[in-house]
Amino acid sequence: MALFLPSTLSEACELLAAHNGDGESALVPIAGGTDLYTHWPQRPSEHERDYLDLSAIEELRGVVWRKDSLTLGALATYWELIQDRTCWSALPMLVQAARQIGAVQIQTRGTWAGNIANGSPAADGVPVLMAYDAVVELISTKEGKEEREEVALADFYLGYKQMRMRPDQLIRSIRLPRRPILFQRFEKVGSRSAQAITKVGVAIARSAAGWRVVANSVAPTVCRCRTVEALLEEKVPVRSPADLAAAVDQDIAPIDDIRSTARYRRQVLARLLYFALRESCPAFE
Repeated sequence: MALFLPSTLSEACELLAAHNGDGESALVPIAGGTDLYTHWPQRPSEHERDYLDLSAIEELRGVVWRKDSLTLGALATYWELIQDRTCWSALPMLVQAARQIGAVQIQTRGTWAGNIANGSPAADGVPVLMAYDAVVELISTKEGKEEREEVALADFYLGYKQMRMRPDQLIRSIRLPRRPILFQRFEKVGSRSAQAITKVGVAIARSAAGWRVVANSVAPTVCRCRTVEALLEEKVPVRSPADLAAAVDQDIAPIDDIRSTARYRRQVLARLLYFALRESCPAFE
């Protein structure tokens, strides 16, 4: 195992380009390292990988508020937003999700970009970012020239642990628009109220851009529930969770696993949506 510790973003991109192999031979970027360290004893194959530690790169730090946007550097942690009073009022679901990701030790080290790049369908940070229409900024170096690309987070995942990101690209930042949110709600169901992997989760937001309904732990990736969104846009009457079942089934693909059954996940997601929206959506009765 080799560990590279660049001090600048350009150095990191150059290292990544120089070691841009396929599969096991490519450098693995790490920041907080919370997922890697947790599974390290059980995954000996990862002991043979080479890693690119981004933690010393100041260019990747920071939480920047502008009039029309919030930009999170790739090293921005959950704890930074938990402590950010502007976030509490402007984008509160980010704080709600951050407070439910592990314990304080994880919250102070874990990063929002790492939550995205880890690609877990149970990620708690990704649903709220996606519900707020986050955009991922990617950066790479080719023939000594910096190249940047932006991808909407809703389009970022191609399948389980598969992302619209090349091995030579790094997440530089995450940008969220600031706009009036007419309705927002984050719900997480786990085996206990803290330090538990999500069984079923959902983030809901409504703005001038329309409804966003994003679910986790119910498909190979965190996913927008576009059929449910269309139902809300069309103001289709909903009188019970059962009225949401058909739309939910079109949007998700849950499995039976150690935490829950597919049937449980379908039923719980429909109920979460119904009771979250019942008092705020005129189509719900």
